[in-house]
Amino acid sequence: MAESFYRAPLERAFSNAIDYLDALDAAPVGATATLEELRARLARPLAQDGLDAAKVIDELVKDTAGGILGSTGGRFFAWVIGGSIPAALAADWLTSTWDQNAALHACGPAEAVIEEVCGEWLKDLLGLPKAASFGLVTGCQMAHFTCLAAARNALLARRGWNVERKGLAGAPQIRVVSGSHRHGTFERALRFLGLGSDSIIDVPLDGEGRVREDSLAAALGQADDVPTIVLLQAGDINLGAYDRFDSLVPLAHSHDAWVHVDGAFGLWVAACPSRRHLVAGAAGADSWATDGHKWLNVPYDCGYAFVKDPAAHEASMSMRASYLVTAEEARDQVDWNPELSRRGRGVATYAAIRQLGRTGVADLIERTCRRAHELVTRIGALPGAEMVWEPSINQGLVRFLDPRKGAIESDHDRRTDKVIQAIVTTGEAFFGGTTWSGKRCMRVSVCNWRTSTSDVDRVVAAVRSVLESMS
Repeated sequence: MAESFYRAPLERAFSNAIDYLDALDAAPVGATATLEELRARLARPLAQDGLDAAKVIDELVKDTAGGILGSTGGRFFAWVIGGSIPAALAADWLTSTWDQNAALHACGPAEAVIEEVCGEWLKDLLGLPKAASFGLVTGCQMAHFTCLAAARNALLARRGWNVERKGLAGAPQIRVVSGSHRHGTFERALRFLGLGSDSIIDVPLDGEGRVREDSLAAALGQADDVPTIVLLQAGDINLGAYDRFDSLVPLAHSHDAWVHVDGAFGLWVAACPSRRHLVAGAAGADSWATDGHKWLNVPYDCGYAFVKDPAAHEASMSMRASYLVTAEEARDQVDWNPELSRRGRGVATYAAIRQLGRTGVADLIERTCRRAHELVTRIGALPGAEMVWEPSINQGLVRFLDPRKGAIESDHDRRTDKVIQAIVTTGEAFFGGTTWSGKRCMRVSVCNWRTSTSDVDRVVAAVRSVLESMS
């Protein structure tokens, strides 16, 4: 009976998935279908009667054609998006097949244990304290949310305020000290937690995008009695810049501040011996946020939160209800993340780490850093291009110069955006733009395990062709 229900649609899904993956190297990286075309195909009237399941899958694939970005392939560099390594993708299929609610050990015993193991493996790979607690969440934004909730709990508890019971009305004001180049998801997490973006004090950065020690000391010294969170970065979104944790973390702690590290992708260099020095001292922080669907190359959605103070972490997240069956010896995931109903995202993480191993993770980091350096330096050396930031990890910046005599910065900005769009239109690569230090740039981000030297050659040739055609 089960075969008649599932075999045909699953076989169609498998066949279409293999066709898609096999065609990635030849297919355009960007979307080729317009918004109007996709709406015309997909926005059918709600039918009175249902369809055969296999037919639904075939029509879904047909109707979405041209509307799927090739972000799981090796020539997508617009945002910090990884692909899915084979074991992680296959494990994700099993996650949906098993369809466990990975909230409690009682709901899915195997997935609860898998998540326990993932947390220990991840702390080992990332060089974090063994005693730290952890939560597997949807992405780095919710990892920020989880870590900052723990910070809110701990900072207010030190001042005799139970925020989970009393709320924020009447609570001591929490301030946040941060460099100005933080990611928008951090501010969004502060909003969700009721701390507000006005709680942030910006401190100046040095020429390499890092928080200056003297600026942080001055900001912290303005009000030592105010509960404070300090945000430091492990790999900023444009430059891949790393704050100097070995000096800034002790400085923040000397003012009784909670130090949170945004390591959405950059924290992963801790797993790579040749790049590990960039996060020296980061393990001394109080919380850390990172993603799996970026540099570990597991499917969406997957983020990781780590907290040095497990009591604060659990107090800020845990819930109890008479209808829930809580475990005495096992780990209940609901105690460490903001979700109750959730998929078992630990399964793909477990499979990815098992496929790669410690050396494979290190090689993935090192290899993508090399590919980023090759892309940025080679594109930046083309006539009409300029390298703005040489990658120290997997992020770099290039801009394109208006060749007209007397061209000004705004002309170069427009030229850069125009060239980016022309490159995307070729289908050979997908880049995105950003503004850094007042200049429009093409941001190069290499996170995908599939990106090869031949991909780099192909993309550089495509950029050269675009520049020649626009000269």
